[in-house]
Amino acid sequence: MAHRLTQIATRTGDDGTTGLGDGTRVPKDHLRVQTMGDVDELNSTLGVLLAEPLPDDVRVLLVTIQHELFNLGGELSIPGFELLKAEAVLRLDDALAHYNAALPRLAEFILPAGTRSAALAHVSRSVARRAERALIALAAYETVNAAPRQYLNRLSDLLFVLARVLNRANLDGLGGDDVYWNSAKLAGRSG
Repeated sequence: MAHRLTQIATRTGDDGTTGLGDGTRVPKDHLRVQTMGDVDELNSTLGVLLAEPLPDDVRVLLVTIQHELFNLGGELSIPGFELLKAEAVLRLDDALAHYNAALPRLAEFILPAGTRSAALAHVSRSVARRAERALIALAAYETVNAAPRQYLNRLSDLLFVLARVLNRANLDGLGGDDVYWNSAKLAGRSG
């Protein structure tokens, strides 16, 4: 990445365009810029989650993910560049297997709720899915490497699992179980 920010307010975007890492200028509503924004928002939601009490291993994992998301943003900012490696996807696969192994199997749908940290993990999960959809939309028009698509898909799954882990961590005295969906159908009621 050749360009480092030395000045934040450049006023070059006042015309509705922004510069990519390769020096080209595109409209601020360009699919690439939208995708970069969704990845940035995802990283910011993880920053909010990291402000909560968390198990040390989860904290270390989330910090690593933040750095990898920054790599992903860098890759998106330079068309044709590769910065997020396949090893990052494998790390998420390993984390998924590790954290999912200790959880009870789900027999019902759960709500994005529970402890504050679990709820924040669910917010991050939903933003990860949006970032993934934006990346898929971009890939319909421009070449996108495989690792970013795989990474965002795995990350949303991992954040779902981590929300379940955080509901059980009981770091804020409110831990326990997942919050199960109470549908009329499951309760035996009609309507």
